[in-house]
Amino acid sequence: MIDLVMLNQSIADLDEDKVFEMLETFMATNPTEEEALKAITACQEGMATIGQKFETGEYFVSDLMFSGELLSDAIDLLKPALSGESSKKMGTILLGTVYGDLHDIGKNIFKSMVDAAGFEVIDIGIDASIEKFVNQANELKPDIIGLSGVLTLAIDSMKNIVDALKAENINAKIIIGGTPVNPTNCEYVGADAFTTNAAEGVKI
Repeated sequence: MIDLVMLNQSIADLDEDKVFEMLETFMATNPTEEEALKAITACQEGMATIGQKFETGEYFVSDLMFSGELLSDAIDLLKPALSGESSKKMGTILLGTVYGDLHDIGKNIFKSMVDAAGFEVIDIGIDASIEKFVNQANELKPDIIGLSGVLTLAIDSMKNIVDALKAENINAKIIIGGTPVNPTNCEYVGADAFTTNAAEGVKI
């Protein structure tokens, strides 16, 4: 069995070589599905530590981007030990940068982190229109809809999208993220939650 504490720590330390060495050795033992799920949990707990280190200023945006890729690659290594049923996603997130805004770094970090945390993420890209959000939400029935934006004008775009989603009776939780969001803007937009960093967004 793999040393789960060390695996957790290696993820938290962003020690890619150690993580892959441990997981490759582990997979060579033909682990059971239950053992593989415990390894995934240890990786995800390491991710929570990374989020804490980001919040205290020990890690930076580049570290968050790397951690998302590291965790996705780690889970890909473990997938052969999982059956389809037990590796079911925790939920579905529809994600996009709202129309009028072309920024996607924050969105992409959030995407990689929630994907690694066990969610299925459908990313509809940047400058996404009201119609695109509504059509995809109607088709995919996501559990959560994430609206991203960096520009101040994105707040009005978010409000218009949320109004349209509610008019369609789309019953998903809505989280907004980006530089200009705050409690006042969250209430104005009509979202359920807001975040200004990806690690906090994963917790929410």
